[in-house]
Amino acid sequence: MIRLLVIILAGVWLTGCGKGGDNSPPAPAPVNFNLITWWVDNISGQTTQYNVGRNPVMKFRFGAAIDKNTVATNITMRTNAGVNVPCTISYENADSIVVVQPASALNFLSRYQVSVVNLLKSTNGGRLINGTDITLTTRMDSSRKFPVLSDNALLDLVQQQTFKYFWDFGHPVSGLARERNTSGETVTSGGSGFGIMTIIAGISRGYKTRAEGLTRMQTIVGFLKNTAQKFHGAFPHWLNGTSGVVIPFSTKDNGADLVETSYLIMGLLTARQYFNGSDPAETALRNDINAIWNGVEWSWFRQNNQNVLYWHWSPNYNWEMNLPIRGWNECLITYVLAASSTTHSIPASVYTSGWKGNTGFTNGNTYYGYTLPLGSAFGGPLFFAHYSFMGINPNGLSDPSANYATQNLNHTLINYNYCKANPNNYFGYSDSVWGLTASDIPNGYTASSPTNDIGVIAPTAAISSMPYTPAESMKALKFFYYVLGDKLWGEYGFKDAFSLKDIWFAGSYLAIDQGPIMVMIENYRSALLWNLFTSCPEVKTGMLSLGFSAPYL
Repeated sequence: MIRLLVIILAGVWLTGCGKGGDNSPPAPAPVNFNLITWWVDNISGQTTQYNVGRNPVMKFRFGAAIDKNTVATNITMRTNAGVNVPCTISYENADSIVVVQPASALNFLSRYQVSVVNLLKSTNGGRLINGTDITLTTRMDSSRKFPVLSDNALLDLVQQQTFKYFWDFGHPVSGLARERNTSGETVTSGGSGFGIMTIIAGISRGYKTRAEGLTRMQTIVGFLKNTAQKFHGAFPHWLNGTSGVVIPFSTKDNGADLVETSYLIMGLLTARQYFNGSDPAETALRNDINAIWNGVEWSWFRQNNQNVLYWHWSPNYNWEMNLPIRGWNECLITYVLAASSTTHSIPASVYTSGWKGNTGFTNGNTYYGYTLPLGSAFGGPLFFAHYSFMGINPNGLSDPSANYATQNLNHTLINYNYCKANPNNYFGYSDSVWGLTASDIPNGYTASSPTNDIGVIAPTAAISSMPYTPAESMKALKFFYYVLGDKLWGEYGFKDAFSLKDIWFAGSYLAIDQGPIMVMIENYRSALLWNLFTSCPEVKTGMLSLGFSAPYL
């Protein structure tokens, strides 16, 4: 009996005290956890961050200690192209903070994606509840990409390089300017007018001889007079550079474009005044230019004698585009030339009722401390201050509506100060990175302005404003060339546009953006194109008839 009791007690003891006994505490169940916050170089909680250093320190704070074996595959950094960036990993705060840093310096002005995914685990097997993606854009390289030049030498370089777009890349048959550097056979009438003005400036600067310039102008003028398709004397927006046949700008825009025609005629009249020699070649050139100029039926574009000019006419769709030319915008030159015509002129009533008759013509409001006499809020895109004023000198020019030097100066300063203030907080905008106008944008084209700002800067905006804001424009030009030049400067000068916000640089050049750069720098330096165009006796008479006054009239 005693022996049996001993055996029973021994069994109880072995059961209660042996390995794997039922009295050991159960393993804790996995607890899922949160990403509480993160820091990139001590800036916390931002999913999109700009101007990041090249060696950023990224810290992620979690609600639990992290299983280190799960970090490498679940906290990653990749380039914008999806290439993995090697990183070093360390830990703080009992492994609840993961510290990530690139193993080597990141590239300047580049975009990276940092991802924290919910397969990350804690030391007790819990899973991350909330992952995140962080987009980082590194700072730009502020070093100078090219040797420093004097201001005059830099302006020479910009003019000469931009001139190449119209001379070297001019269409081999017609000599006209291609719409853009990818346009092939498509040439543009308005851009060619700007291009003609660059040829005059190029001869004056010694890039080409007068004889070479005359030969090119003979090619251009001969093509326009004898080959190019015209509609009541007006040219289409686009033509085939070999055949001269219209290339539709849109379905119904397959005929006359009076505004583009006015830019072309402005250039032709400037060339007529420049090639003033008495020899047969220059005399014949002037006569051919006059034949083109006198053939434009400006008054016919009143569409049955209305007191306004119409932009388009189509041989298939007649007036269906139905776009009256009303100001304030880039079309002042159209009314000036229509009033200046000696064969098909318009009366002043068309100008006052049509161009000025729009309720949005006058403004009078103040923006950033500058009163804007004319136009839409904040002035609109800067090409309003450029296109017509490549030939029309605004200095000393006034009429009952405005002083045009004030109009263009204040428009430019509003645009400048808007970019400087940067109300949308776009990365890169500053007193050196400014200028909103029409240009290419990522996957498209738009007329940028303070009221249509998507973060794209066009070099032509600031540089072509040099006659108005020389200090501000030169500062921008230097930044575009010296700091961004490795991405922005190319075969034909400055590329069309860029966005530091999107890290996008256009590969394109556009005639209507390159032309004003070359011409307006020249007007700033010598007033050459202003003096030539406004020396036209017809232009003087036409502008006086519209109520303008200026020292040159």
